[in-house]
Amino acid sequence: MTEQVLACIDGSSHAEAVCDWAGWAAQRLNAPLTFVHVLDKETGPVQGNLSGSIGLGSQEQLLAELAELDARRGKLAREQGRLMLDAAKERVTAQGVSNASTLQRHGSFVEALAELETDTRLLVLGRQGEASGSALAHLGSHVEQVIRAMHRPILVTLGEFAAPQKVMLAFDGSATTRKGVEMLAASPLFKGMELHLVLAGADTDDNRAQLDWARQLLEQAGICAVTAIVPGEAGKALTGYQQAHSVDLMIMGAYGHSRIRQWLVGSTTTAMIQDAQAPLLILR
Repeated sequence: MTEQVLACIDGSSHAEAVCDWAGWAAQRLNAPLTFVHVLDKETGPVQGNLSGSIGLGSQEQLLAELAELDARRGKLAREQGRLMLDAAKERVTAQGVSNASTLQRHGSFVEALAELETDTRLLVLGRQGEASGSALAHLGSHVEQVIRAMHRPILVTLGEFAAPQKVMLAFDGSATTRKGVEMLAASPLFKGMELHLVLAGADTDDNRAQLDWARQLLEQAGICAVTAIVPGEAGKALTGYQQAHSVDLMIMGAYGHSRIRQWLVGSTTTAMIQDAQAPLLILR
């Protein structure tokens, strides 16, 4: 099976941006696009005043009513999901995507995506989930779990979609980020764009040599590369560079054995994604 772009759709405010980013990526990669909606583990039944249900046989009657209520809620949730999937497909079809499909799954969100990992080239999801109130609300409960569980590139969307012109790779010369450079050079995703290679650290000959290697590899692949060394703590330095140079998309490796590993592990991962002012492509 051809590897696909997989986009996660829910009822959050990020759904339209997820659609647009996924459609853009599918066209750049010349890959099929699948929208997936996961009916996650059910919460408990809706609470109500059931104090009137007393007397002989009331327990059986109550259980029957609750079972009927759960069945109705499940049916409505499935139908709502199908409507969202249909709307997502229609949106990208209108934008020129000809090979979009839809998929609805039940169960754990993370487990459902993991089952689809083998056939996934790129995963697209919003920074906030359906329960989040605004684009700057707390990080969606599943995002960090997905980043840890999946071993495919993950695009975390933010705000409204705009086709990127400038992208930025957080680079430190480690094997992890060198592999990231090779991945970008081999991919058509950023061909013809301006890519900034930014190293947070000291301005040394070794760091300059590492950046020169990366720049040459990218330029050989047809990607215009700009290099920079910025002093200071990695998270703040890289975020500051992104804002100062109006970078449209940030790219980074995750959970590798590198200097950036300490910046990305655990709560710091959540903080970085939370504080970012641009979408993030997480390379795994």
